[in-house]
Amino acid sequence: MFVSSVSLSGVSWGCNILPAKLSLSSVVCFFYGDFLAAAEATGQRYADQVAMAWKSRTRSLQVFDTELSADTVEWCPLPPSHDVLACGTYQLQKAEGGDDAPASRIGRLYLFEFRREGPMTPPLTELQRLDTAAILDLKWCHVPVSGRPVLGMAAATGELHLYTLMDDQEGGRSLKAMCSLEVGAQRLALSLDWSTGRMDSSDVRVVCSDSLGCVGVFSLAEGALTALSQWKAHDFEAWITAFSYWNTQLVYSGGDDCKLKGWDLRAGPSSPVFTSKRHSMGVCSIHSNPHVEHVLATGSYDEQVLLWDGRNMKQPLAESAVGGGVWRLKWHPTHQHLLLAACMHNDFHVLHCQQALEGGGGACPVVASYILHNSLAYGADWSRLPLEDPAPQSPPATEPKESLAESRGHLRIQYESPSASFDTSLEDDAGRYIPEATVTPSTSSAASLAPNPDKDASSLSCLLASCSFYDHMLHVWRWDWTPEETLQECDQL
Repeated sequence: MFVSSVSLSGVSWGCNILPAKLSLSSVVCFFYGDFLAAAEATGQRYADQVAMAWKSRTRSLQVFDTELSADTVEWCPLPPSHDVLACGTYQLQKAEGGDDAPASRIGRLYLFEFRREGPMTPPLTELQRLDTAAILDLKWCHVPVSGRPVLGMAAATGELHLYTLMDDQEGGRSLKAMCSLEVGAQRLALSLDWSTGRMDSSDVRVVCSDSLGCVGVFSLAEGALTALSQWKAHDFEAWITAFSYWNTQLVYSGGDDCKLKGWDLRAGPSSPVFTSKRHSMGVCSIHSNPHVEHVLATGSYDEQVLLWDGRNMKQPLAESAVGGGVWRLKWHPTHQHLLLAACMHNDFHVLHCQQALEGGGGACPVVASYILHNSLAYGADWSRLPLEDPAPQSPPATEPKESLAESRGHLRIQYESPSASFDTSLEDDAGRYIPEATVTPSTSSAASLAPNPDKDASSLSCLLASCSFYDHMLHVWRWDWTPEETLQECDQL
C-alpha cells in the first residue's frame, strides 16, 4: 500500500510561526521547491526570530493499516510492559439485506510490541489481533491486578470488557479475556476511566459512560466487575467520563448537551456538584492531571481546550483554540505541563500549560504537532518507554554559512508499506536538517514566551502513538525538544 498525498503545514521554532501551507504529492521523495521563499514573502527570517529557542521536531517511525477505522490507542503504563501498545477499531458494516436491514458494528483489538533493532527495521511488531464488537475506548489500569496489566474496553454492544496481559511459553505476550459486564441494554459504551491514575491500588474502580447519557461506576475485585452506581447524567450521549485522580470519589462527565458535570459519589448521584456550560458544543474529552492536584483538562467539539482548577469551576484557568474538535486529551506521564490533544479535523498537538497552571492566563502555546494523518484524529497516547537513541542533532558549526532563503529544501519520505517506517525530516540540498514543526493552532501572545521543558531537563524525547478514523491508520512517532544555543548556529541552518 502506498500513500497518494501528504500535507505538511508550515514551520515553527518554539516561539514563532511561519504561516505557510505546503502540499506534497507523490510517494518516495517530494520536492516542494523553494521552501523558504514563503518565509521571505511574509517578511520573516527564521534566524532573526529563534535565538535561544528550543527546537521542536516530530518524526514518523512507522505506519500500520488497521483495516477497520481506528479510534483509540493506548500504551501500557506498567513496567516491564511499557513497550506494549493496544489499538481499537470501530466499523459500521451494512447488512446484505438492503437499505432497510440493520447495520452491525464490528471491531478489532490489536496488540503490538515496540522494539528498536536498527534504523531499517520497523519497530512495531503485531502480537495479536482479536475480532470484537466495535470499540469506542481503551484504557489500561494504572496498577497491576493480580500481578498483571489489565486493559479495559468500552464496546458498542453496551459492554465493558477487561483483558489481562499474559506471557506465553514462547516468551511472547497476548491478551486474555478476564471478565465483562453489560452497562445497559440498547446503548453503546462510549468511554471509560480507571480510579488508579495516581497508582493507588487499594480500591480499583472503573467509570463508564454510554450513548443514553448514563454514567456508571464499577468495582473490580477477584477478577469480576460489580456495579456500584449508575445514573442519568446527560440529556444526550455522555461522550466522556473520568475520575479525579486526587479524589476518586469525584467523577466528571461530558455530554452532547454541551455540559460538563461533576459528581460526588459519597453524596450519591442524584444531582451534580457542579454543571458548567462554558463549552459551546458537546464535551468529548476530560483528563485529570495526575501530577498537579485539582487541575483538569477538557475538550469539546467547539475546538477549545479548557484548563480548570477543580475548586472553581465557574471560570477556566485557560482557554486554547486548537482548530478541531478535541476528541482526546492526555497529560504527559512524567512532565506535568505537557498536554497531548487529538483534534479531529486538525491533527495532533502538544500544548505547554505551565504559564496557565501558574496563574499566568492566556492560551497554552502549541510546542509540537504531528500532521501526517489524512483523516479524523481520534486516538493518541504517550509512551513511558525511554528512547535510547539520541535526538537528531543540528549540523556542525564547521559547515559553510548559507542563508535559509538561499537554500532549497525537500522532504524525504521513505514509505514502502503500512508496516514500514518513514522519516519526515526536512533537509536542504546539502542534506542538512531544517527544523520541522507545524503551524500551531494558537497565535496568541502566549506563544511568544518560548516555553521550555522542565527546568532540570537538558532535552526531551518522547514516543507517541496516534490513530485516525476513515483512513484506518495507526502511526507511531517521536517528538524531540532540544535547545538551540545561539543565533549564529541558527543562521548556519
